[in-house]
Amino acid sequence: MFARCSMASAGSMMSHALFVLRLFTGRIDLEQQRSFGSHTTGTLYLVPTPIGNLGDMTIRAIEILKTVDLIAAEDTRHTQMLLNHFEIKTKTISFHEHNTQMRIPELLAKLANGETIAQVSDAGMPSISDPGKELVRTAVDAGVPVVPLPGANAATTALIASGLPPQPFLFYGFLPRKAGEKNRELEKLAHESATLLFYESPHRVGKTLAAMQTAFGDRQAALARELTKKFETFIRGSLSALQTYAAGDLKGEFVIMVEGAADKPAVDVTVPLKMQVEAIVATGAKPNAAIKLVAKQNGLAKQVVYDAYHELEK
Repeated sequence: MFARCSMASAGSMMSHALFVLRLFTGRIDLEQQRSFGSHTTGTLYLVPTPIGNLGDMTIRAIEILKTVDLIAAEDTRHTQMLLNHFEIKTKTISFHEHNTQMRIPELLAKLANGETIAQVSDAGMPSISDPGKELVRTAVDAGVPVVPLPGANAATTALIASGLPPQPFLFYGFLPRKAGEKNRELEKLAHESATLLFYESPHRVGKTLAAMQTAFGDRQAALARELTKKFETFIRGSLSALQTYAAGDLKGEFVIMVEGAADKPAVDVTVPLKMQVEAIVATGAKPNAAIKLVAKQNGLAKQVVYDAYHELEK
């Protein structure tokens, strides 16, 4: 098999850091980025920032923020406090969810002219439940090197101390705010065997835990709040027990972690549908969720299981 290297381009932008390897099977195009070396464009750095404790800022992150030409920040006022603490004088420009489409062409033009840019969010990793992914995609398509720095992340920080299996895990982020949309998303995750990770604001934690119990049954779970700060707290227990905790006055952003679904036992078709539903309800699931699961396990319409459970005449 023969591979050819050719320069990738976007308009007038070309980078020695990015090659397209076109394999002559006619089916596979690969892009290879060399992050460090001679480039004809600038570089986009993705720089994580502390999620609460300024001591978690890395030496490399500080050096990058000091040496780039521009910092694209989710909130320039918030980021300026961080920069002042580390005596970083680099100019900032706003880049957030409300001005993404307007700002991307401006930032790409600067990168095309050889300027280096660091993108930061208010806390943690850019693009992870924060702005950034659109800028990254556009930069990649334009042949601009995108260099990520390792650093603080609330989800994985919480996970390793949760007491739940750390791998595999599935990070979801923030669930939809509307109850119907949230419930539908949780139903999709009900049979996922990986540990589930979510972000949630304090005033929605209780309702979200209740929705999780309805969709998942009463599984083991954990909450983490104020990570890396003075009042960092972990709360571990069943989803029902955690709802009791969440009934209080909560403060701070939360990470919610829920154990994955147990391996599904083989369905015994000799067991009446009503008894199958009752067995699932006994685990803490709501009847409607149990009916839906039994219907799926047996390859039946939901109405058939509903009628059997409620002993309705046909």
